Amino acid sequence: MTRRRKIILLTTTIIGAGLALGAARARDVPKVATGFIADTLCAETFVSGLDPRRDLAETTDAMPGTRLLTWAMDLQIDRSRKDVTVSLFGIGRSHAVYREGLGCTLEHGQGITNVALPPDGKQPALLPEIAGPGLVTPQSEGLSAALDRAFTEPAQPPYRRTRAIVVMKAGRIIAERYADGIGPETQLLGFSMTKSVMSALTGILVRQGKLKLDGPAPVAAWQNPNDPRHAITVDQLLRHTAGIALGSSLEAWLGSALEPVNTMKFAEDDMAAYAASMPLATAPGTVWNYHDGNTIMLAHLIRNAVGGKPEDALRFARRELFAPLGMNNVTLQLDGAGTIEGSSNMLASARDWARFGQLYLNDGVAGGRRILPEGWVNYSATATPNAWVGIGAGFWTNQGDSFGAMFRTKHGWPRDAFFAKGTIGQYTIVIPSERLVILRLGRSPNAPPQADGVFDLVRDVVATTREKGKLAGVN
Repeated sequence: MTRRRKIILLTTTIIGAGLALGAARARDVPKVATGFIADTLCAETFVSGLDPRRDLAETTDAMPGTRLLTWAMDLQIDRSRKDVTVSLFGIGRSHAVYREGLGCTLEHGQGITNVALPPDGKQPALLPEIAGPGLVTPQSEGLSAALDRAFTEPAQPPYRRTRAIVVMKAGRIIAERYADGIGPETQLLGFSMTKSVMSALTGILVRQGKLKLDGPAPVAAWQNPNDPRHAITVDQLLRHTAGIALGSSLEAWLGSALEPVNTMKFAEDDMAAYAASMPLATAPGTVWNYHDGNTIMLAHLIRNAVGGKPEDALRFARRELFAPLGMNNVTLQLDGAGTIEGSSNMLASARDWARFGQLYLNDGVAGGRRILPEGWVNYSATATPNAWVGIGAGFWTNQGDSFGAMFRTKHGWPRDAFFAKGTIGQYTIVIPSERLVILRLGRSPNAPPQADGVFDLVRDVVATTREKGKLAGVN
């Protein structure tokens, strides 16, 4: 296809979207597209240390339609300034800035809030160590075969592009493997697995009496009793039933750029203020609709509950969650206003994502200390009515009779499994009945469901660890 024809196709795509969904929303498409690329490449270049060209190719391959835009993008990575600038035909310019310890933030021309990284308190970890410093080779031939299959690319697309797998049994790693250029300490984007971390931080504040699940959420813009948003609760934000009119975050393809939730994420400095300003699409508690604005509002509530400053929120997360679990390779990225971008922007090593899963396998306890409230893990995994994909309060779940839960159990997942999930192939899977945590990170399309190989991975790991347990006489 010639460059002229590509330009015509791109222009037609944007105009067609404008006619279908409104010119104002189509106007944001270039900014959203360049913002996603700038933000992701900045984080995975300067935090993860990955090759940006390979990262861009793998990420866009996993998101159908995005190459209609990315071929036309001008991409500039400045390693001395540590920033990334992306534009589309000279419009929709996005600029992501790296700050040591804070990761990357999109800067929209108004500057970004100055944040002083809180000092590391050097707290001792409470969670027992999950492995020694060396790579843990698979502890059985069955596990080795499971990882071989997970890392083997199909002969034809869609490709899996697995980046990391960690398998833990009863609190210890029994197998791990990484793609070239990635290791046990490499911090990798979890995308929407970040939502599960925000759920955990919310739970800690509930245990401390600083937030309540029921009753009006303490958002200043919603405090007028005559405002229908006054009825929104923390529980509804966790379960995506708050009703805020921001579209959907379920899909990862070119058309997603038209969703207002992505204008919030890639064109606004203060994401929470934008989300809080939106009207209701449905009455709170009546309709399930998964979008990132719900979790952005939770991040705003967390920040306010622990002191109000960006540093307060970062210090709280480190002191109350990461340090007790020994999660030392973590970066919580912020928006331009200094609020944690809690919907999709946390990076952590594969081992640290697995440590987070182990907290839930341990019913919220680490080293004898209760981190999450009594009953919080079960609450998190309890199915939300009408959530057809199978989602609880911050975690996806196989409980209930949703289409998603039935589909996963049909494909070999245990019924009691629940998991943190990020787009294009990120999983932290907790299986209490098997005492397993399975972590998988990569760059795989969301559809078809088998594309990332996780169905095979779960079946293989469960089967081989069960067999090994039988041979060893372990129940």
